[in-house]
Amino acid sequence: MSSSTHPRHLVRLHDLNADELNDLLDLSARIRARTGIATQRPLDGRAIGLLFFRGSLRTRVSLEAAVHSLGGHPINLNAESDFWELEHTEGVVMDGRAPEHIRDAAAVISKYVDAIAIRTAIGHRSWKEERRDLAIEAWTRYADVPVINMESALWHPLQALADLLTLRDELGELRGKRLAISWVQSPQPLSPAPIHSLVSAAMRMGMDVNIAHPPGYELDPGVLEDARQNSDSELRTGLTQKDAAEGARIIYARSWRSLETWDNPTLSASRLAKHADWRITEDLMATGEEARLMHAMPVRRNVEVTDEVLDGERSLILRQAENRLHTQKALLSRFLRP
Repeated sequence: MSSSTHPRHLVRLHDLNADELNDLLDLSARIRARTGIATQRPLDGRAIGLLFFRGSLRTRVSLEAAVHSLGGHPINLNAESDFWELEHTEGVVMDGRAPEHIRDAAAVISKYVDAIAIRTAIGHRSWKEERRDLAIEAWTRYADVPVINMESALWHPLQALADLLTLRDELGELRGKRLAISWVQSPQPLSPAPIHSLVSAAMRMGMDVNIAHPPGYELDPGVLEDARQNSDSELRTGLTQKDAAEGARIIYARSWRSLETWDNPTLSASRLAKHADWRITEDLMATGEEARLMHAMPVRRNVEVTDEVLDGERSLILRQAENRLHTQKALLSRFLRP
């Protein structure tokens, strides 16, 4: 995408300007329709390193499939079995667990592959520290090839691309349409990164966003303020599920950890237990305006969302998951074109 000698990285969706983002979505639709780049192999002879410091299902399979279908070769590494913990702190005396620094790993891997896609670890530090995304930032600083964020603590741009394509498929023009995002109960809440990226992307496209969550489950205030500053759309937070769903065309469900108790598992579990009634039901879906369901998955059936909704005509979750493949093909073909 860039003629600069410095590599182009994708850490968050704002690393793409408006024209590039719309171009990627248009190309994704053409790829899905098997026209244009879908019949070409722009990654012939090129290797893409996929480094996972956390587990993955959809991201790993869809990205590996995308690289294969474009003619490239994915090199898939899992930190739990294929290599070791890496240090990211500058100037540290490395007498702890990590035997290698990211600056060295990034420099070496850059000699072997044409791009590096990374899903970073999430530790047990406070959210104030976690949100700095120091690991992904270190990879972008030291890698000599493009770095693609497969999900950090703060951002998940690949999920947001697929979400935008799904929203466009369903709603057409997004400006002025209402998106409801609802926190839902789960025994193991996940990262807020997909929701952070979704809020930013949807408001950038002119959607009005309602966010429902119990007290103590507020999203990152810096992310929300950034979304407001980059959009003239309406953003309302801290709503009940019913209030958020009123007039919404899409209800997007996700369970995320409390940022206030991020590094305190005992307090987190106590807070979580109070909100077992936060799930998506057919009655809630009927509150919206012919609302459809989206969910980034994995989804705990009949805990986060009822079977009736997941398997019914309102559900877009399989189309949404499929769109991961098409949007990632588009991204790779643009980022790595000769």
